[in-house]
Amino acid sequence: MRLVVVGNGMAGTRLASEVRARDKDIQVTVFGAETRRPYNRVLLSNVLAGTATPEQVRLPSQTGEGVTARLGVTVTAIDRDSRTIRTADGGREPYDVLVLATGSEPVVPPIPGATRAITFRTMDDCDRILGAAATATGAVVIGGGLLGVEAARGLAGRGMPVTLLHLGGHLMERQLDAEAGLVLGEALAGLGVSVRTGVQVAAIHSHGVELATGEVLALELVVLACGVRPVVGLARDAGLEVGHGVVVDDRLRTRDPAIYAIGECAQHDGTVYGLVAPAWEQAAVVADLITGADKAARYRGSRLVTRLKARSVELAAMGETQLTDDSAAAVEVVRFTHRARGIYRKLIIRNDRLVGAILLGEAPTVGTLTQLYDRGGPLPGDPAGLLFPGFDGAMLADSPVRMPDSARVCECNNVTKGRIRACWEAGARDTAAVAAATRATTGCGSCRSAVEGLIGWLSEQEEVRA
Repeated sequence: MRLVVVGNGMAGTRLASEVRARDKDIQVTVFGAETRRPYNRVLLSNVLAGTATPEQVRLPSQTGEGVTARLGVTVTAIDRDSRTIRTADGGREPYDVLVLATGSEPVVPPIPGATRAITFRTMDDCDRILGAAATATGAVVIGGGLLGVEAARGLAGRGMPVTLLHLGGHLMERQLDAEAGLVLGEALAGLGVSVRTGVQVAAIHSHGVELATGEVLALELVVLACGVRPVVGLARDAGLEVGHGVVVDDRLRTRDPAIYAIGECAQHDGTVYGLVAPAWEQAAVVADLITGADKAARYRGSRLVTRLKARSVELAAMGETQLTDDSAAAVEVVRFTHRARGIYRKLIIRNDRLVGAILLGEAPTVGTLTQLYDRGGPLPGDPAGLLFPGFDGAMLADSPVRMPDSARVCECNNVTKGRIRACWEAGARDTAAVAAATRATTGCGSCRSAVEGLIGWLSEQEEVRA
């Protein structure tokens, strides 16, 4: 079988890896428009902040053993009749199965002078931003969603004054309610980010950013982080069904049974997922199907957990976080705020199930709550105990002793405590070795401290037994 993957990002490289793990006879060719080796896009803000180098966020190479990576080669067309793809360099590549993993592209709003700004999406963007930051006295980041917050905290991590502009009433309005957005803004202010919400950018000039009020922010570096949209041109031109993304069924197949789509370009059951965990779940399903490892594999959607972890800012948001007048009457809300310490905790409970949560700042029970939300099981005891460890003697999974082996430690890669324990017992005695064996910590990176703590606990237990 000849498998062609269009897209060499986090979804495409994971698919190649999953296929090779199941069937080493399949010939895999991965096309990537970027000339760089694949890297972890989630960790680009760490590169901006200087806490990670480009080499440290690279993904493991999938070349060799039947996998060919064509870097810097753009796929321009799909010929479904002959089952070939055409490339910008005039080449053709036949396929038996084609998987689209084309990802997303930055949204550039129709602002006069927008081309003077730098988008925040790729490693090349990081290089351009850091090059401009070397001589700039300050930066403006336009867009207060997750990308904008990541970009702002990354630049502020280098000691640069940053102004974050957002058209909405509060930051990250897709994931947070107004109060959480306010607390997040105050936490960012502690890092050197000045947050201004409810402001409209009128134009971007060579000398700064002009607001609709006529005010000009005279800062040399302007970063656009106004969201992304799926790259669907190839699929549309090939006559495949396209909505917001490339429409796929539970097999992740398009209307052409030889063509699949995964990751940020795929639309499943009306939803386009913009996070890495769903993309990796989809890659596993497609690998099962095309190799025959599990012909019954199906993708049923993902329960999303948005994570942001930075110096002085830790955030997890999941499920239903904002309530309408109609939905508010049907749920119980448990909430705690301590703005002086940058803490905001909110649980949304329906029929004794956790259906949403926001955890900002210190959140010792985030592991427990993520598991409860992911499993959809009944809540134990007093809900207040889920916000404050030990409040009602609740058995919280954040303690390694009390954590069951089935507890998921790494959400992105679906790695449980039991799997980490098994790797440790097999000789993986540090974080790097566990990551190599399980991929834990290689997604958003927010589970690193939990994995390190679990490894430390296992080592302590061995010493006690000795």
